[in-house]
Amino acid sequence: MNNDWLPRVLEESRARGFLGPNAIEPHFTHSLGFALCWEEREPNLPTAFLDLGSGGGLPGLFLLDRWRCRAVFTDSMVKRGKFLEEALHWEGAPKNGTVLIARVEEIARNPDLIEVFDLVTARSFGPPAVTAECGAQFLKIGGVMVVSEPPDDSDGHRWNPAKLAALGLVAEGRIRHGAAYQVLVKTHSTPSEYPRSIGTPRKRPLF
Repeated sequence: MNNDWLPRVLEESRARGFLGPNAIEPHFTHSLGFALCWEEREPNLPTAFLDLGSGGGLPGLFLLDRWRCRAVFTDSMVKRGKFLEEALHWEGAPKNGTVLIARVEEIARNPDLIEVFDLVTARSFGPPAVTAECGAQFLKIGGVMVVSEPPDDSDGHRWNPAKLAALGLVAEGRIRHGAAYQVLVKTHSTPSEYPRSIGTPRKRPLF
C-alpha cells in the first residue's frame, strides 16, 4: 500500500456496519488471497476487474489499491454504494474505481460491460449457482472468476460442471491461501439469456 487510504476506508466501513466489528487485519489477509489467485496463474496484472456485491468494499478496494487498474464495484444497496463512491474520492484514493448501484442482473445487460473484464471477484455474493450466473457475462473469454469458498473441503459438488459449461465456465478447482477460493475460467461466450431477470437466479438456481 502506498498510503493509509485503504486502512482509513476499512475502519470507516466497519464503523458504518458494512464490515464485521472485529479487527480489519484478517480482511487484508483474505483479500490478499484473491490477489494471489490471479498473480500465481497470470504473468501480467489484470487490466480491469469487477467486484460482485462489493458491500463494505472487499476484496475490491484492496485489489484496486494493489493493482491500480480499472475496477468496477457493484452493489444493490444505495447506502453501501454511496459509501464506496465517497471513499473513492478521499485523499490518496486510486483513480480508476467506479461504483454501479443496481442489481447485477441489470448491470450485466449493459453492452459496455459484457465480456470486458479479465477478472470477476465475489467474496460473499451468494451460492455457487447465483454467483456463476450473475458474474459470467462480464468476463472476457479466457478471463477468470475468483470466488471465496467455505473452509470445509469435503463438499466436492458445489460447482456443477455441466451447468457451468452452459454459462461458458469451467471450474479449475479450489485454491488455498489460508482461506479457500474457487477459480472459474471462461472458455466461451455466455448465452445472452444469462443472467436471467432480477431475482430469478436466486429463486430458481441453475444447480
